[in-house]
Amino acid sequence: MSIVNDTSFSFNKQFKYNFNGGELSSDGGLFLLKEFANRIGFEKVIRDNFQTNDPAVFRIHTDDKNLMQRIYQILAGYFNDNDADELTTDPVFCAVLGKDALASQPTISRFFNRLDEDSLLQFEKIFRILRHKIYGIRPPENILLDLDSTLLKTYGHQEGEGFNYHYQSHEFHPLLCFDGLTGDLLKAELRKGTKYCSSDAHLFLEPLLNEFLEQYPDVMISLRGDSGFAAQEIYDLAETHGCSYAIRLKMNSNLRSSASYVEADLDELTKDNKVDYAVCYGEFMYKASSWKYARRVVCKVEKPTDQMTYMYTFIVTNMDLSPGDVIRFY
Repeated sequence: MSIVNDTSFSFNKQFKYNFNGGELSSDGGLFLLKEFANRIGFEKVIRDNFQTNDPAVFRIHTDDKNLMQRIYQILAGYFNDNDADELTTDPVFCAVLGKDALASQPTISRFFNRLDEDSLLQFEKIFRILRHKIYGIRPPENILLDLDSTLLKTYGHQEGEGFNYHYQSHEFHPLLCFDGLTGDLLKAELRKGTKYCSSDAHLFLEPLLNEFLEQYPDVMISLRGDSGFAAQEIYDLAETHGCSYAIRLKMNSNLRSSASYVEADLDELTKDNKVDYAVCYGEFMYKASSWKYARRVVCKVEKPTDQMTYMYTFIVTNMDLSPGDVIRFY
């Protein structure tokens, strides 16, 4: 780098300073992420399968580049749209995106405004293609579907936000599915804040199960979920697709009554020691009023250390494992 104007310090003429900072960046780690994306063909997948319904004939910043810019910004910790203005000429970002300058904040905001239902379908397709690429390198032997929901707090009057009584806040309530063995996110869906955990969760899960059964028919698939997903539709879906499951149930008087023999076992086990931890397991057939037929429920009754009261865990399952193993699986 050539320096045209520099000035010496008066206290020592050997030190010079100027106001040309050169091309500096603290985000050199993005080069490694770029290399990984290049190895798996990630950017080509985006380029071939993503396009907004854009009426403009020509744009300097194309949809695929805008999407990749936002992905790299998020990976580097720049979560705000406004960060794009500070990174416009960042040398690392320009290099990984192959551009002379990044899209500005207004350009990124207009890009987001063009996203619609078609964009969501394209994202799901991209997820499927990437899964197929990764599993093509190392096919899975087992897949554990971890079904969950989460909280995205809202501020103001965003479309779809609502007060969720479980979280006691205004929010969106997205639905998520992870591979519990690898931690990989398999699917996500943004939902209104007022949606209950299991609302339409079977419709969310079914395409994923169909995909795995079609592409990996020999893989063992299991499903795990908390009591928010204790729904007849989810049990039916898992059973008709040959998927084993373990889903927690909220305790009620009927479950407690069915587990009374396990309580009795724990009473006997702790009659001479009311201080140390103790646990007993059991199982029984149970039919809730909304179920078509009775299902196997395993239970754990435990006495925590230095406590007199018992704690209860109930899991509905179609697995053949022992009650203790089902609880540990969950």
